[in-house]
Amino acid sequence: MSEARFRLRVTYQKVGPLRFLSHLETARACERAVRRAGLPYAVTRGFNPHMRIAFGPALPVGTAGLGEMYDVWLSDFVPPDDVLERLSSVTREELRTVACRYVELKAPSLAAAAEVAHYEVMVSGPPGVARTLAEGLGTLSKSGTLTVEHKGKQKVFELANALLKEPVAREVDGGAVVEIATRMSERGSLRPDALVRAALGPALEAVASVSVTRTRLAARAADGTEEAL
Repeated sequence: MSEARFRLRVTYQKVGPLRFLSHLETARACERAVRRAGLPYAVTRGFNPHMRIAFGPALPVGTAGLGEMYDVWLSDFVPPDDVLERLSSVTREELRTVACRYVELKAPSLAAAAEVAHYEVMVSGPPGVARTLAEGLGTLSKSGTLTVEHKGKQKVFELANALLKEPVAREVDGGAVVEIATRMSERGSLRPDALVRAALGPALEAVASVSVTRTRLAARAADGTEEAL
């Protein structure tokens, strides 16, 4: 039985067609990459031993990610640069490893430590859609709440709690980009596309597409500032 002596934190992207992989499919792809890279991964104890690996908060299917993470426990030390090279050689560009580093064995889990998620929402639409979004976001902010329906159930989000700061909409070629930072908790978090669609209101019919990218995850320090995971 290989002993877990080191805890490696891997940062990777999930873009292009692979953004439509489910969380389970993504996890399996990452596990295969660890095996193909020949990393000395540790295994769990018990009747059904398997790789000791743990993932950060799941991405909704269709949402891209630029700074997704997983921890894998190793029995032997491998220099981070070597790990990066090995993983990069066995994974597709759409699921490319972008960074590797070691963390404390007893550090909080990624799922528990990730308290903030930053997003960019690209809205492809007619001229003036950025102004429409800014006005709609302002109206939602004044109302203070957003009701979202998911799988036949309604959930009411208090925006002051759900959002870390006021969203920002800016005009780009072909539409607008909205920068959104949400708080994350065990009770879930507000999906940025739901906020954007609500802000668009009737103007949503003129929009060609709404695509979401999670740009990074972060923890919160005691003084309220963000900390890298």
